[in-house]
Amino acid sequence: MLRGSYAARVDEKGRLKIPAAFLAPLRENYSGQFFVTSLTGQFARIYPLEEWNQIEERLARVSSTNRAKKKFLNLVNYYGQVVSMDKQGRVLIPAVLRESAAMKGEVAVLGSLTYLDVWNNQRFLEEIRKNPITQDDEKTLDDLGV
Repeated sequence: MLRGSYAARVDEKGRLKIPAAFLAPLRENYSGQFFVTSLTGQFARIYPLEEWNQIEERLARVSSTNRAKKKFLNLVNYYGQVVSMDKQGRVLIPAVLRESAAMKGEVAVLGSLTYLDVWNNQRFLEEIRKNPITQDDEKTLDDLGV
């Protein structure tokens, strides 16, 4: 499982150095291939390719005329690219996503169980201030047994 939040850097070539806390589980459980994408362009989402393949398998069972599927695929494919982690534990953030998400210098890398989210630090702090957990969220989590 990928959990916690760690500071990292996106270098001048657009490569993210994966924090050490995430490297061991990623290397032990996955091939080193990733699908880097976003639904909003506000942050990057890094899926181990094995996890992304499971999502695609579920999507393949949905009708090709389904509008939500089309919107989803348009967004993730516009922002997304398959990348490989190099020997130093770096992955490339696609240029269009780097620009959209303001991925330069210091970033926050958050574990989300089976994928990583990468945020511009300032943008992430603004996002969590604007969208705190509500009573409805707490009820939903309680209903899920969390």
